[in-house]
Amino acid sequence: MSTPRQLPADVPVFVGRSAELALLDAMGTETAPEPKAETATGGTVETGGTVETGGAVGAAGAGSGLRAAVAGAAVETGGGVRIMAIDGMAGIGKTALAVHAAHRLAPRFPGGQVFLDLHGCHPRVEPVEPGDALGRLLRALGVPGEEIPSHPDDRAALYRSLLADRKVLIVLDNAVSEEQVRPLLPGGPACRVLITSRRRLTGLDGAHTVSLDVLPVADAITLFARTAGDERLAGTPGRALDELVGLCGLLPLAIRLAAARLRAFPAWSVAHLLERLREQDDRLGELEAGQRSVTAALELSFRQLTGEQRRAYRLLSLHPGADLAAGAAAALLGVNVPAARRVLERLIDVHLLQEPELGRYRFHDLVRDHAGRAAAAEEGEAARRAALTRLFDHYGHAVTAAMNALYPYEAATPPATPPGTTGSPLPPSRSLDRPAPAGAAAWLEAEAGNLLATVRLAADHGRPDHVLRLSAALQRWLWNRGRYDEAASVLGLALVVARRAGDPAGELTALLGLGEVYRGQGRNAEAFDGFTYALEIARTTRLRVGELRALIGLGHLHRLGCRYAESVHCFEQALALARTAGHRVGEMEALAGRGWIARDQGRHAQAAEAFTRAMELARAIGHPTGELRALSGLGHIQRLRGNYEEATACFTLALNLSRSIGSRSVDVDMVTTLGIVISLGAIHLRFGRHEQAGEAYGEALEIARRIGNRNWQFEALQGLGRLAGALGDPRGALGRHRAALDLATGLGQPRDQARAHDGLAHAYHALGRREQAGHHWRRALSVLTALGLEHTEDEETSAAAIRTHLAGLQETPPEPS
Repeated sequence: MSTPRQLPADVPVFVGRSAELALLDAMGTETAPEPKAETATGGTVETGGTVETGGAVGAAGAGSGLRAAVAGAAVETGGGVRIMAIDGMAGIGKTALAVHAAHRLAPRFPGGQVFLDLHGCHPRVEPVEPGDALGRLLRALGVPGEEIPSHPDDRAALYRSLLADRKVLIVLDNAVSEEQVRPLLPGGPACRVLITSRRRLTGLDGAHTVSLDVLPVADAITLFARTAGDERLAGTPGRALDELVGLCGLLPLAIRLAAARLRAFPAWSVAHLLERLREQDDRLGELEAGQRSVTAALELSFRQLTGEQRRAYRLLSLHPGADLAAGAAAALLGVNVPAARRVLERLIDVHLLQEPELGRYRFHDLVRDHAGRAAAAEEGEAARRAALTRLFDHYGHAVTAAMNALYPYEAATPPATPPGTTGSPLPPSRSLDRPAPAGAAAWLEAEAGNLLATVRLAADHGRPDHVLRLSAALQRWLWNRGRYDEAASVLGLALVVARRAGDPAGELTALLGLGEVYRGQGRNAEAFDGFTYALEIARTTRLRVGELRALIGLGHLHRLGCRYAESVHCFEQALALARTAGHRVGEMEALAGRGWIARDQGRHAQAAEAFTRAMELARAIGHPTGELRALSGLGHIQRLRGNYEEATACFTLALNLSRSIGSRSVDVDMVTTLGIVISLGAIHLRFGRHEQAGEAYGEALEIARRIGNRNWQFEALQGLGRLAGALGDPRGALGRHRAALDLATGLGQPRDQARAHDGLAHAYHALGRREQAGHHWRRALSVLTALGLEHTEDEETSAAAIRTHLAGLQETPPEPS
């Protein structure tokens, strides 16, 4: 598990807040500090209480009150304060205080420091949902995306488990409510949490809140002087400085901006700056006290920019994400990356832009609002539309390049265009940043939030081509990272947009993507509807690649539902289409589909032939996941034939291939890998290696639950039930087989229902409950007979074996009660 070091850079000039820092420093102690004798004048605190730090923040009374407060709180909680929520108005310095304090505390937290912006006050980015926040926190702690559970409650449980014995400092910035934060709080005693919010989070049990007021005048003047340079204030009357920081509302953000203006223009004096601040009448209207001075400082900084810089300031506000890279900025501005970086650095210099981490740029919330208003007022609609078009094109080209680097075997098969049309390909790239192949996965991870926000923005602005291109490109990456909900959301939006635009090709692509997502989640009925409608559209529009994908999707769903004739028909049609079109990936997938049907029906020779041909094709076209699936299929066939050494060799080779794929950050097929682990568990069980079998099944069940795959949850539970029976624990076996039966019933997969019924029958028989055993064996035999099957994946579950068990029940007299 990795040790995160995510704190943003500390502010270069930090002034005041000594009492608050003392309170926050105490969070790093394991025992309560010695209470001071002074009485509090800034308010008192109890567990879950609030400290007011208004007025003279640096005064002895308030500071001693805070120290006494934290001492009392620490006594009540049996140690240092665990959770501290810092609240106050925008621009008051909440984040600066939290980050500064976190840097001071960092050495006391060897488990790492995590920083997460919850976007509680972003104008266009919705507040981060608790489930999404947990996903980001888990990734920060080293959990791979495909292993992150799909349900928020499961994510929270995993998060608390990972932090139970670790000493980690967690900073949650820009929280919007207690409901957003509560699932993100660790349960163990060693971690500490710093929260910032514009709201007072008094509803968090066990949390202590500090409400920041404006800076005292003395601290505000010191901040101004240190930022502008002490030499610039020489000879300035104290009254002028008092008025100047007063016009800045005593807000750190406004003070820093005003001082930066003074520093940037050597000819200015404090008196000149003061005069200009007095002239500002147009203010931001979002906040209450102090907002007029923030607006004055922002307006002053903005008006002193060059024309090029003002244009950049306005256009950058159009970006929909929380931050952006230089490439996206270059696209918005219509310049090359070096030119974009120069203007970005100038905006950073005058405190109109921030660089919280190298190469990532963002506005402060109030500055973004001001820039957005300036864009609406001063940039014409045509200019704004052109800037957004450049941004959409940039992300479209960049994400396509990243996906081609990660999945080169799919690069040559873009979505088809209906015959007789030319489509609308985007223009070629113009020296904008592009992800290098080696860094494609990292680029996608860093830009995922921006890409999803861009899809939504493109939809809002009536850009169906961009919505469809971005959503189609992102689908596979989101799927492989276990981000199923986001994949379904973006593809659902694409479907709506395509239908509104009357774009059958776009509708087809969205339906196919949704079908694959739903099938992976075990939402088989929804997947079936999507693939069926996609097939109709593909045939009507003669989009052969879409028809091929729809047939393969339906083939798999028919097989899962034991509709073998329909499944064979779909795969045979897909195979013919693929060979006619020279679509070797489709041919490989259709061959593998035929192999799985043959395996289900006990035609092992035909299955082995199909898997072997699929593997040869996969190797020929450089498709590692196709090779992985074919190897897995061959391993299954060898196991069912009783060739356990050969099966183990196939599965081991497949696992090694999976690890190799993952080490290259390419397309790791977690679903197939789960099947391999479970199959190895079955072999361990077959040879009495119970401990290894339990480890394999347990690992598979944990991963399947994390990624929300109900099919492999069934397989793991079924295996654990067999293992419990082998260990002489029939009651444990009952529980696992019942859970497996519930899953198989919910999935609508009768073959798996028969397997679960057989497991229940064995467990009841071991308990001496012959009537219940007979009931479940009869249910299992009825299902197999209706399907025309003699065998299943479980060697124990065959029609012949069940008939033998039932005959034995009839011949054996019932045991005395």
